[in-house]
Amino acid sequence: MQDGSGGEVVNEPTLVPVLRTVPKSPTTATAAMKALLAGPSAKERAARPPIQTLIPAGSKLLGIEISGGLATVDLSAEFASLSPDDAASGFGVFSLRGRLAQVVYTLTQFTTVDRVSFKLEGKPVKVFSSEEIGLNKPVTRATYRDRYLPLIFVDRPAWGAADPSGSHIVGLANVFEAQFRIALLDRTGKVLVDRQVTATCGTGCWGRFNVTLSYDLPIAQWGTLRVWDISEYSGKPVAVREYPVYLRPSP
Repeated sequence: MQDGSGGEVVNEPTLVPVLRTVPKSPTTATAAMKALLAGPSAKERAARPPIQTLIPAGSKLLGIEISGGLATVDLSAEFASLSPDDAASGFGVFSLRGRLAQVVYTLTQFTTVDRVSFKLEGKPVKVFSSEEIGLNKPVTRATYRDRYLPLIFVDRPAWGAADPSGSHIVGLANVFEAQFRIALLDRTGKVLVDRQVTATCGTGCWGRFNVTLSYDLPIAQWGTLRVWDISEYSGKPVAVREYPVYLRPSP
């Protein structure tokens, strides 16, 4: 999860994919879940805005079963815990739904999974936590899309991943007339490429986008991927998101 990084509108924390490298294994979903439960790295926590997690410390993965597109994930009781401060502040429901969203988006990145069911300590969950969040049927990415995605959600490349020249940038957007901008900046902040992008739907609906950005650089280096919309009222940037990416020139 990450706060908005600028513009006129600052959103509540929203989902952001982050890069994780795990050993090659037939149980990649298990490795991805363990990486999620381990929480953000020191670099991610120190970023501005920082990467956070809504999953309580001490939450453990007890098992995953995948069959027919359904992932059933079994987690320890800590996963459902809620701090007194969160419960008192009204942040509790947001935190609980948000941690469910983190798990769902982690597991559904794999083509073998399109929906998720939850267990706690081996028992199927129909009502989650004392906040009585219904889980009587499998949940999908769309379940949490409106509440936990930024208006421009970059699915790939992930935060901290490589973005070689000519690679694809893909995701979802829900912006006015389906149009927004994507730019890549080098390590000095110089704009390498700036493109207007049109998603497949907009102005109240989520549309997909898939754009290829090519650029020239003398050497590989860390840079920034920036996405934003332009306010139809003020003409200023809104829904701004920025991610570090590793830029590599074409061979």
